[in-house]
Order: sequence, then C-alpha cells, then structure tokens
Amino acid sequence: MLVNFHTVNLKKKHPLQISRGVHDKSQNLFVEIVKEGITAWGETAPGKTEGAKTPEEVQAHLTRLIDSDIDNLSIHEVYQRSKELKIPACAQAAFDMALWDWNAKKARLQLKDLLGLPIPKTPTSITVGINPPEVVKERVEMIISNPEVKALKVKLGSPEGIEYDKLIYSQVVESTKKSNVAIRVDANGGWSLDEAKLMMRWLAERKAEYIEQPLVEGDEDKLKFLYKGRPLPIFIDESCRFAEDVANHYQYVDGVNLKLMKCGGITEALKILNIATSHGLKTMIGCMSESSVSISAGASISGIIDYVDLDSHYNLDPDPSEGASMINGVTMNRSLPGHGAKLKI
Repeated sequence: MLVNFHTVNLKKKHPLQISRGVHDKSQNLFVEIVKEGITAWGETAPGKTEGAKTPEEVQAHLTRLIDSDIDNLSIHEVYQRSKELKIPACAQAAFDMALWDWNAKKARLQLKDLLGLPIPKTPTSITVGINPPEVVKERVEMIISNPEVKALKVKLGSPEGIEYDKLIYSQVVESTKKSNVAIRVDANGGWSLDEAKLMMRWLAERKAEYIEQPLVEGDEDKLKFLYKGRPLPIFIDESCRFAEDVANHYQYVDGVNLKLMKCGGITEALKILNIATSHGLKTMIGCMSESSVSISAGASISGIIDYVDLDSHYNLDPDPSEGASMINGVTMNRSLPGHGAKLKI
C-alpha cells in the first residue's frame, strides 16, 4: 500500500461565524491510497477539539498508524488499531474513508451499495452564520434564490447575547416568509440552561424545527432539565462524538448529529447510527470545513439519516475536489465506484 499526503488551503466564499469564533479558511490534509492499481481518497479537517490542530499533526499520527503493519488488516481491524494507538478522530476519519473508498472501488460498486444503503434522498440544510441582520438578509436571499434549497440551519449562540440571537433569527423568518424552506437552529453550545429554556420557547413560536447543541459540551448533566417539557426537539452535536456518547445521553435528547471528523470516519458513524436508532432517536449528519471528498463520504451513508447538513463544500472558493453536488436539494454522490470524489491534482 502506497500512501500519499496532500496539504491544501481551503478558502470560504463567506466567512462562517458560530458561537466559538469566525472561520474563513482552513488547511486540510488529503490522504491518497494506491494499492493494486486502485487509487482512493480521504480527507481531514484538522481541529483542536478533534485532537489534531494541523495537517502536520494529522500526518504524523497517520504515519504511526501506517507503520504499525496494517496492510493485511480489515477496515474494522485498522479502526481498532487506530483506537489502540490513540489516533485522533479527525486523522482516522481521513484514512477510514479512503479505505472504504478503496474497498468499494475494488468491488466496482458505489460505496452506498457496498454498505447496502439506499440512495441519498433528504435535502441538505444550508448554513447561515452569526452576522448582523443586514448581512443575514443578504445571505439568506442569496441562498434561497436557488430553488433547490429546501432548508436553512441558522447559527445562534452569539457572544452578543440572546437578544442579538433574536434579531438574527427574526431576520431569517422575515427573509423566508415567501418561501417554503424549513428553518433549523444550532446554538453550538452558546447558551446557558436558562437562556436555552427561554430561547427554545421563543423559537418554537417562530417556525423553528429543532434546536441543536443548546448547551456547551460538558454540561450534558443539565440536559434533563431542558428535556422535560421541551417545546422543540433537542439534538446533540459536540456532545456526541462516539457511539458510547449516544448510550450515555439518549434519555434526554431527541436526536444526535454525527460528523466524520468527530467520530473517526464511516466505521464509527455506522455504529452511532445503529445505537441511535435502537434507542428511538432521530439522526443527523453534519460537516466541518470539508471539501467534496469528505462530503461525498458522508453522503454515501446519508440515505438512512433523517436530517442532512452536508453543505460546507458549497461555500468554498474554489472546492479543490470533484465530488458530491446538489440535485433537487440533495447532496448527491457522483455515480462512480467508491464515494465518487477525488482531489484535483
């Protein structure tokens, strides 16, 4: 097995502000696996909260994994080895999706078909970041000018407080009143318990479909106080990294949002989905600052997921990869073996 690494600078068309800060660019590491004449691709979006802050750190960790004699191991055995070596989730995600891509190409199947999963069918949300109302108005009108867009995810939890959040959300409602798009809210842990209770009641009266990560990661013990009598469904994101997190928190949430960068790739994502559905929870798949390589890997499993937020590659200028695109609002893989994406090199 030959493994090549490619570091690529990604630039956003529009900076994205969430409760924890502003993101306008990133540096991602792409993993290229060549074996038996087949080339496969994976990608990581490094991040401090995911255990590796830079492409260099990711590459160093993956080199440790590769040097541990994994050539003859199955994908699940490689994943277990990575856990034993304490490989950060965002690094393992890149390698895991590349291995799945390779295996599907070897079988001459689309990845979804190798996994026995249906075609993606749920439209993706398009993200609206924290911005002054006049910027939000401009951004929303631009987004919904595309008739394919069916849903918006509004980032709240502003450092300016909940009154500013209300201004942002009210502008989204005003700008979409003549359209039929769904509106979802993600606070990225930006609220206290009391703020979350107040905002959930306020949002429930104004068309919001659900609230994602209302409380900061680490405050999961407070979810029970938010869950009882909740006016909106509660999804956790940062509080759900691995399958065991679902088992720990399922009593006080309505759904979980998995991300390949958080959990370590498709192998763990499938575990999360199985446990979530066994507890009767709704499921969501999201993304970080990813190109269409990682997005395509996520889209390959999205056919069994209730809510989809696979939109980061639509905000890149340019997308350095070829892969999933929007078809009737759905982030759809290309009809090629594997996950259908590759880095443009």
